[in-house]
This record gives sequence, C-alpha cells and structure tokens, in this order.
Amino acid sequence: MKFDLPSFLLGYGAGAGTVLLGKRLRPLLLELATVVYRFTDSVMAKAAVKQEDFEDLLAEARARARRRPERGNGHAEA
Repeated sequence: MKFDLPSFLLGYGAGAGTVLLGKRLRPLLLELATVVYRFTDSVMAKAAVKQEDFEDLLAEARARARRRPERGNGHAEA
C-alpha cells in the first residue's frame, strides 16, 4: 500500500481538529443535552397525566357499562 502524505495530513488534521474543537464545544453540547433531557422529562410527565386521565375515563365507562339498568318506566330520574 502506498503512503499518501496529503491524505495522511488531512486525516491527522481532522483528528486534531476534532480534539481541539471538542473541548470548546463540550459546554455547548452539555447545555443542548440538558435542554433535551428537560424537554423529554416534561413531555413524559404530561403524557403520564394524560394517560391517567384516559384510564379514569375508561374506568368510568366500564362502571357505567356494567351497572344494571334501573327498573321502571325507562326514564332516568334526576
């Protein structure tokens, strides 16, 4: 395999640039990850509340469906 100096220098420069740039980008990436986690936690909390509301609705519907109909003239009394 032939050694190609320009390719070697390009690869070395890319690696060194990544290390140097990575140290400077770390605070930005940390802040971005924090925002993403906060957003995800917020969405998950809201989804849990909505799921609980939905389960309550289904439980109420199930209770109504299993309730025996009242005997009488067929009219609901208030």
